[in-house]
Amino acid sequence: MERSLLNLILADEIQLVPVTQPIMNLRSMRLEAREYLTHFVDEAGVDRSSGVLLADLSLPEKDRVALDLKCLARTFETLAQLPPALSHLHFVNLEPRTLENPAFWEVLPGWLEALSIRPDQIVMEFTEAQSVHNLDDLKDYARRLRVMGLRIAVDDLGSGVASLSHMARLAPDFIKADRSLVQQAHRRPYQSALLNALAHFARAMRVGFIAEGIETPEELTAITDADVPWGQGYVFGRPVIGVPEISPANQAG
Repeated sequence: MERSLLNLILADEIQLVPVTQPIMNLRSMRLEAREYLTHFVDEAGVDRSSGVLLADLSLPEKDRVALDLKCLARTFETLAQLPPALSHLHFVNLEPRTLENPAFWEVLPGWLEALSIRPDQIVMEFTEAQSVHNLDDLKDYARRLRVMGLRIAVDDLGSGVASLSHMARLAPDFIKADRSLVQQAHRRPYQSALLNALAHFARAMRVGFIAEGIETPEELTAITDADVPWGQGYVFGRPVIGVPEISPANQAG
């Protein structure tokens, strides 16, 4: 089933749709950034995230990389439509395995050239960074992205020791606390204390710190009390199709 869906997407028989989720300043409750994702509607009419296919290790790696390139192309096509006056940031998910594909580095300059916003407003968010075993290679890829004006974020901090190692080596501009640290934080004082420690560490290192997966008002209160500066999650609304800053009449696809 999943292989069939992947093949249909790669053959452009199922279209990818841009989806965005806000990232909020937890002190002012103002929008700081948006995270960009892609969804698709399967043959049963169910809306699904392409991230499910990207994370399915039973699917061939080369096909998952091809899917990630399609997701990135759709995302940058959407970013190219943004008005230049926008000041907030735009987080774009990127599978580290894709960085190993020469095709990515061939198309990226064209994607950036088409933007009306500044490249430093784009944050390339490394997902599943622990899947790349050679940290030196990943660090070099991050350097190449920065040379092109882009910023770097590391996702899923807290999901394992490997993510802490990657954070230290990559020296990202942003780190994201995994849902495992956020869930039920109001009932688990050790999680709140850890989030608070990470928030102070990030501030000392001049790194942006984001708690993701905040789903309830109680969790939001706990995360805010832990002095985490930014957050995202269903408590602020589910991901929405398209980008509010783009007029529907002007959206491609």
